[in-house]
Amino acid sequence: MSISHNLELIHERIDKAARRCERRPDRISLVAVSKTFPADSIREAYAAGQRLFGENRVQEFATKAPQLADLPDLNVHMIGHLQSNKAKKAVELFHAVDSLDSVRLGNQLNAAAAELGKVLPVLIEINTGGEEAKSGLLLDWTELEPVLAAAPSWPNLRVSGLMTVPPFTDDPEGARPYFKNLRDLRDEIAAKNMEGVHMDTLSMGMSHDFEVAIEEGSTCVRIGTAIFGRRPKATKG
Repeated sequence: MSISHNLELIHERIDKAARRCERRPDRISLVAVSKTFPADSIREAYAAGQRLFGENRVQEFATKAPQLADLPDLNVHMIGHLQSNKAKKAVELFHAVDSLDSVRLGNQLNAAAAELGKVLPVLIEINTGGEEAKSGLLLDWTELEPVLAAAPSWPNLRVSGLMTVPPFTDDPEGARPYFKNLRDLRDEIAAKNMEGVHMDTLSMGMSHDFEVAIEEGSTCVRIGTAIFGRRPKATKG
């Protein structure tokens, strides 16, 4: 099936999932995860009306960006783990970083954004499953609080919410407790009304479990395979 047709099917599923839990479908954003796919695939999705994309690697998207420079209102988020030494390049390339996981990275992103005269939206990545192989802060206030406390010192960042990639389970229902934990954490943070901290966005749910994520309050789902097809081998960067 074409990317256009796949997008149509995904939007239908988002709509049905939202209505099942009495939510407005237009309040749920779709990030088309284009990592490892060529610029032509992004163009095809763009032609079908998609504007929001997600990439995992700075260097990989740096090679695609010049090929997409003519597309107005293209919005590309960095959704993968970001090494501190690539923060400046990431701020140059991306419209948002959805994987903030340390005060150090926040400091570097803020400094780079200040140099470019921009305010960069960021999401705090939470490792809800506590998996050693994954990045993100643990569901532990001792890790999270320093990042939240630093937010007022980042005038060129906008801390907009939380993101997670839960442990994979064959049954999408297996992800539900992790999604619920992230939603509860979002609510707990929002209730504190902390300076410089906004909790508008809850980014959770991918191709195999996004409907469950929507039922648990996701405001942003990240979908790659169901849109672009089987993923080619990633390039390094």
